[in-house]
Formats: sequence, C-alpha cells, structure tokens
Amino acid sequence: MRTVLCYGDSNTWGYEPATGNRFPEDMRWPGVLARELGSGFQVIEEALNGRTTVRDDPVEEYKNGKSYLRPCLESHTPVDLVILALGINDLKARFLATASDAADGAGVLVKIVQQSGSGPEGDSPAVLLVAPPPVGLLTELALMFAGAEEKSKKFSRQYHRVAQKYGCELLDAGEVVRPSDRDGIHLEAEEHRKLGNAVGAIVKKVLNA
Repeated sequence: MRTVLCYGDSNTWGYEPATGNRFPEDMRWPGVLARELGSGFQVIEEALNGRTTVRDDPVEEYKNGKSYLRPCLESHTPVDLVILALGINDLKARFLATASDAADGAGVLVKIVQQSGSGPEGDSPAVLLVAPPPVGLLTELALMFAGAEEKSKKFSRQYHRVAQKYGCELLDAGEVVRPSDRDGIHLEAEEHRKLGNAVGAIVKKVLNA
C-alpha cells in the first residue's frame, strides 16, 4: 500500500462555491485522485480552509501551513508522496504578499518534506508542488483578496522557479482548471474532476504505478 498525502487549503477541502458547504468526498479532487489510483493507494486528505504556506493569520488562528506540516508528516509516516497545494490564501490583502512570496513559502514546505525522512525506510517522500490557478473575477471576496487577481497571474512563473530550485515535480493548475465565476477563488465540481485526473497522471509517473 502506497500513501499519498494531499496538503492544501479550501480547494483541497472541497469548498463548494454555491453554498459554502463541502463537496462529497468522491467529488473532491483528492477523492477523484483516489479513484484514479485504485486500491493499491491510500490518499490522505489534509486540508484546511484559509491555510497559508508560511504566514500566521492575525484574524484566523492555526492557518500557517508550515506549523502543522512536520507533525502531519510524522503522524502519517511512511508517506510515499506529498502533494502541496497552497498559495492562494497568501494573497489575502492583509498579508501584503506577492506571487513570488507565496511561491517561496511553498518552497519552504517542499524543503521540509524533502528533509523529513518521513518516507519509506527513512527516506523522504517525493513532492508534487501544485501552482494555484490565477484568481478569477472576485465577488464577495473582493475586499479580502484585493489585488490578488493581478498578482496571481505570476503564480505559474514563480512556482516553476521554486520547483526547479528544489528539484520537485510541478503541476501548473492554471493549465488544467479555472476558478468558479461565483467567487473567483474556489473550484466547481467539474474542475475538481479535472484536477484530480491531472494529479493522478503525475503521481502514477512519479511512483511508477
């Protein structure tokens, strides 16, 4: 049995744009991934709404992705592959961060995984870094994410830079999915399906499945 850990934010959690509720497990992209990989894999969904890469949120507590990553890895050891899908929340206006800052924060998480020894036989897990798709037209989230639409256009270039720096796999989600027109941030069910299938193809390649 191989273990894949999905470490992400509300788009990994499965936030439904229309209602604010959670999509059913089989509709969320980690659930689609699990179905794609089959019975020889355990897909762990470790998702938190509002999670950042490395930033402490002065309004919402416990959102710093760096703080929980090490204990998360230890609790699920051995892990064959970690999927890091974070960065959109770093562009909340209160953080004053750029796409480059978000990507560098994701790079810190990549390094933690690569140095963790949380893989099989004390090795470190492989890493798949997911570059968030550019932010769409913001509606009710416009004030919270003021300036994010323009900043997020640079996600692709900056995440490619970080993936190259750390020698990890990269999926540019902007080439696969687009956020909902309802809020400009979250994914509709069909986009979850697309993302899960795209991630699955890379996981199979990396783990020779």
